[in-house]
Amino acid sequence: MEQSLDTRAVTLTKTFCNHLAATTYEDLTPAAVRECKRGILDWLGCALAGSPHAEIEITLEVLKLNGGRPVATVIGRQMKLGLLEAPVANGQMGHLLDYDDTHMGGVVLHASSPILAALFALSEHMDETRPSERKVSGREFMLAYATGFEAGVRVGRTAPGHHDGGWHLTGTLGTIAAGAACAKLLGLTGQQMTYTLAIAATQAAGMQQNRGTMCKSLHAGKAASNGLLAALLASRGFDGSQEIVDGNKGFGRIYSNRCEPERLVEGLGGPWVIETNGHKPYACGVLLHPLIDAMVEMKKRHPVDAAQIEAIELRVHPLVLSITGVSEPSTGLQSKFSWKHSAAVAYVDGNAGIPQYTDGKAVDPVVAALRGKVTAAGDASLGRDQAWAVMRVGGRTVEVHVPHASGTAANPMTDEGIRGKFLANTGIIEPIEAKGIAALVDRFEYENALRLLQRNSVS
Repeated sequence: MEQSLDTRAVTLTKTFCNHLAATTYEDLTPAAVRECKRGILDWLGCALAGSPHAEIEITLEVLKLNGGRPVATVIGRQMKLGLLEAPVANGQMGHLLDYDDTHMGGVVLHASSPILAALFALSEHMDETRPSERKVSGREFMLAYATGFEAGVRVGRTAPGHHDGGWHLTGTLGTIAAGAACAKLLGLTGQQMTYTLAIAATQAAGMQQNRGTMCKSLHAGKAASNGLLAALLASRGFDGSQEIVDGNKGFGRIYSNRCEPERLVEGLGGPWVIETNGHKPYACGVLLHPLIDAMVEMKKRHPVDAAQIEAIELRVHPLVLSITGVSEPSTGLQSKFSWKHSAAVAYVDGNAGIPQYTDGKAVDPVVAALRGKVTAAGDASLGRDQAWAVMRVGGRTVEVHVPHASGTAANPMTDEGIRGKFLANTGIIEPIEAKGIAALVDRFEYENALRLLQRNSVS
């Protein structure tokens, strides 16, 4: 395989990376800044909610064995780990409950967990080594955050068969997103950004087979750590391919059965990718949200005892059936990928938040009984954010249609909704502290980025 290592070479990957390296905070649109704030607040809440769980305990026990100098905060834990270890824990806790944001613009990517877990650790490292007057600002942080979204989503668009191949995009594309974000925060050149993407992409991993297990959330943590490692290596002269996206053996050609490298720079300089980010009102796989919306609405319109329901018939996008087909979940993690459970629990409880996806709820007899009455058919004419639901009860037929699921770009959560979700997710801290964090995020462009971690409530 031939490739030019001459730094004067012109490649599509380098063109993209030169653009990312040249952007400034002033290039961010008001919509992009707003989405950065919404994403930071939403993710911090998800991480705090995930922090106490047993899966995190296991990860922390092992990470503490590594013995790295404790320089980076573990969210919600009153402890620090090594620079590359803390992002593993924080990225995992942010994605653990499957409640973190999801971009669906050509990819299905939980970008914030890997990006923000990496950026917070790097910010602490930079603040420790910079003069006091050069602490990482909220503006620098948000620009890096938005840059990570550009890299993760755009690289994903060049590989349209990537998801179909069984890869978990939060692990693969999340590594690239975290790398680009960290490279931006470090102020790397376009050449160094190019190397960062190469180093990140060669570490990209994560398998869909691990859905419903502890491994799925670990993908986000490893993506954060590996992306940060890529940027740190590139900053010190470590090199890689200059055509890692578009090369003959580049990302789009080995991680996908189809490659469209031109999409990397399509519309570059237009609206920022982060502007169309989505936020989850429900703590489960995003493809389930349309049918959950339908069942929650069904419960509001026609509340009956679940035992009286004769049948629930769903019509959904075909991916719902192939990705969330766990018919009889035995754990909370499994239930997050069960369309039967999600439809049943959404009707029984009228919601699908964290309490609806616990181990106990997965085996709840009322929910389990209703699961047995739920059937579904795939309909390729439906969008991923659409669903139809029909309930048959007492000789009556009741129907609900969801044209756009709540939380998607076409039907976004309000700022108040995201703030409410954040406050509900922060039960491990005092309400007054949670409100203080929300206020800091509101004025983040005027703040030192690490004030969010320096509050005792988060660190």
